[in-house]
Amino acid sequence: MADPLATERELARLGYYRLSGFWYPARMFARNAAGQKIPCPHTGKPLRLDQFQPETTFEAAVELYRFDKALRLLMLDAIETLEVHLKTVVAHELGRNDQMAYTSTAFIEPKWLQVKPGFQNSKWVNWLSRQQNKLNDSDEDCIVAHRAKNQAMPIWVAVEAWDFGTLSIYYQMLRRKPQVWIAARLGLSDVRALISWLRELNTLRNRCAHHTRIWNQSSSNLIVLPNADPFFQNIALSDDARSRLYGLISVQWRLLKHIDPASNWIERIASLIDSKPRLPGCSFSAMGFPSEQGFPRLSFGI
Repeated sequence: MADPLATERELARLGYYRLSGFWYPARMFARNAAGQKIPCPHTGKPLRLDQFQPETTFEAAVELYRFDKALRLLMLDAIETLEVHLKTVVAHELGRNDQMAYTSTAFIEPKWLQVKPGFQNSKWVNWLSRQQNKLNDSDEDCIVAHRAKNQAMPIWVAVEAWDFGTLSIYYQMLRRKPQVWIAARLGLSDVRALISWLRELNTLRNRCAHHTRIWNQSSSNLIVLPNADPFFQNIALSDDARSRLYGLISVQWRLLKHIDPASNWIERIASLIDSKPRLPGCSFSAMGFPSEQGFPRLSFGI
């Protein structure tokens, strides 16, 4: 940075180690005499030097941080829409059968009621405890009113206390029939894909909520693609894309299009992606995009 005082202010504001994650891709690789990358003995990943690639600037690293922050805000915007709608759908589909469905094992796949070796409780018991803590801690007016009157809370009240993770786990534990009901309301027929999406979106949501870098993060769990889905057939996600942000953007847009056909979220995403800062090592492929030309607008009809 040309101004040392401005550099100090940014480091004091954002923290050295937070920013170091953004300039890390610009660090040069350690190579042997044959020019091959040397693996780190601890992580197995290519070892980085303390030297930076040519044209690396502190300003660009800060811009990448700002770019990532804008990405996180757009991700949270989409996830909020999905979460609110999913709560409504779960409450409707389960509540029309039993207003206290979320407390009943009748809707839960039997395998989640069993205690696995090495564990004290079943996944169902752990989830019940988790959601009860959410209810106890909630200060939502509808929940406070039921609690004050010592009234049982029907599912359409209880879901207001759940976070995305609680919602995601509940869907995973449901029997096939209610899973199908809920998936259909989201325009899907592939339950396995929806379970995968909710799990990965919950991880993304947590990273965003805790201000953790997302632009080049990858997951060991590839998102599952629905069988014969025209949307995904058209964009043809690679395995790399399915483990990175591009895959999650695609999943969110597939859901948002069904929930809110008037949404312009994908246009805002495309514009932001195309504004990615120019920093050595900061590539579109690190986000899972198919080329270095930017957001594939034609594949999304924009």
